[in-house]
Amino acid sequence: MAEPSIPFELNTSEPSAVERTLEVEIPAGEVAKAFDRVLRDLGKHARVRGFRPGKAPRSVILKLYGGTVAEEVERWLVGRTLEQAVERSGVAPVVEPTIDAPPPVEGEAFTYRVGTEVKPEIELGEVTGLPAKRPAPRVDDEAVDRELEALRERSAVMVEAPEETGATSGHFVTIDFVGRIDGKPFDGGSAQGHELEIGSGRFVPGFEEQLEGAKAGDDVTVEIRFPDDYGNAELAGKAATFDVHVVTIRRRDVPELDDEFAKDLDEAFETLADLRARVRADLEKNAERRAQGELERSVVDALIERTPFELGPGLVDRQLQNRLAGAHQQLEASIPHERLHEQLARWREEWRPQAEREVRETLLLEAVAKAQGLEVDDAEIDAHLAEVAGEQGGPDAAQLRKLYEERELIEGLRAQLLDRKALAWLCDEAKVEEVSDS
Repeated sequence: MAEPSIPFELNTSEPSAVERTLEVEIPAGEVAKAFDRVLRDLGKHARVRGFRPGKAPRSVILKLYGGTVAEEVERWLVGRTLEQAVERSGVAPVVEPTIDAPPPVEGEAFTYRVGTEVKPEIELGEVTGLPAKRPAPRVDDEAVDRELEALRERSAVMVEAPEETGATSGHFVTIDFVGRIDGKPFDGGSAQGHELEIGSGRFVPGFEEQLEGAKAGDDVTVEIRFPDDYGNAELAGKAATFDVHVVTIRRRDVPELDDEFAKDLDEAFETLADLRARVRADLEKNAERRAQGELERSVVDALIERTPFELGPGLVDRQLQNRLAGAHQQLEASIPHERLHEQLARWREEWRPQAEREVRETLLLEAVAKAQGLEVDDAEIDAHLAEVAGEQGGPDAAQLRKLYEERELIEGLRAQLLDRKALAWLCDEAKVEEVSDS
């Protein structure tokens, strides 16, 4: 059986356009009942010497639990009235409300305050003809050649260099080495089976150069001096000797750019011309996507500039926290804990302007969609899920829809698609200037 509601007085104030404060006053009689209830519940479980369980006097229980009683009374009274107070006020919080409550006093009324943020009221001006820029997507022969060369490089394989080959720039040598300073090995100065590209500059200056000409099986003594600004202060400026054994020498074998190369990449290609056509088509598609992205960004920039409104910190903080949580999840397995949290602390400051822009964009697109009567129906959601299913090659559209429903993601997807529809409408109505693609 549901407990009867608690009567309370409610006053609502507006400290700013996006802030609301609710003042909830509960009569002294209801506070007294709450004290009785809490003390009764505590007494049932209290173990007090000289009294049977549940039989200790009220005064003893009150003295035994002290401030805990007031905390429990506060928790109970707020818990029983907060939702009703928010509903009665008509306020629609967009962030978690904050509670400011003094300790309740038996025999006195109890007043607490609720602070929250609401969506800003946005007055859209003229949103047709927004100034926007769109780069003209352009793919020339040089871009295609660069991509084909990158494909060759990525398709290269490592092969053993011929016997008696001396190491030179571009060779990959596998080495065992022991480094010493003043005749004693030092931390981090030794390794087994380490692969090093001669000429890469990855080692201390002078190290790679002294391996040039060495053959597989050779032993080489390398003498270097660590730079004065070396990252490890214990090694900076010191001379070191390395005993190096060259295990193997290999080189990258880059395939010729011909019909055979095209066939090896994908059986769908019969000739190099087929591959070149696909590369050009992919580059053009990417250029078109970038151009559309630039157009959308410039339209949103113009809309934000044309439509100022007050924005509370809570929505920005929430968006920023979502970004940081995503970064943490993505990087926690690859970056040491302390370094990751130092980086997140820096990003918290660096990313705030972008988080604010994202919130403004979302609110403005929502306002545009409402003003233009735009909606996203279930058929559009199904079409989108079918497109996603086709691209990912995983669950089919029906399975994907079921998954979204189970995880309660459908309405979030509907909001995303509505944002896209509003943005597309703005782009269609914008005054677009085509600029060169730099």
